[in-house]
Amino acid sequence: MSHRILIIEDNTVNSSLFREILDFHGYEVSVACNGEKGVTLARELQPDLILMDIQMPIMGGITAAGILKGDPETSGMKIIAVTSFAMWGDEEKFAAAGFDGYLSKPINTRELPGLVKGILEDI
Repeated sequence: MSHRILIIEDNTVNSSLFREILDFHGYEVSVACNGEKGVTLARELQPDLILMDIQMPIMGGITAAGILKGDPETSGMKIIAVTSFAMWGDEEKFAAAGFDGYLSKPINTRELPGLVKGILEDI
């Protein structure tokens, strides 16, 4: 059975690239362009993993993750923050916001499948 991954990312170049790579590696991938749509899709699809951008229009990643982690139906989902603002202390900030980890941009596209596989093995 293929793992379901939801990419919540407002940058279409990034979301298309992530989707293409993960599709190639056999994952079932869906994409949402902002946190609001991402929350709706996460509730509908019940993905095994969410890769969530932090800064997005309409609803940012921290707010969306808080909603999902606060809902008993989605609280168990693995949510990984994807951000270009990786600074000292961010790991703790994202953990406190309910994220299960984070990846900093630019993501090494050759390493992405291995990173995702490692995260999913912990489920």
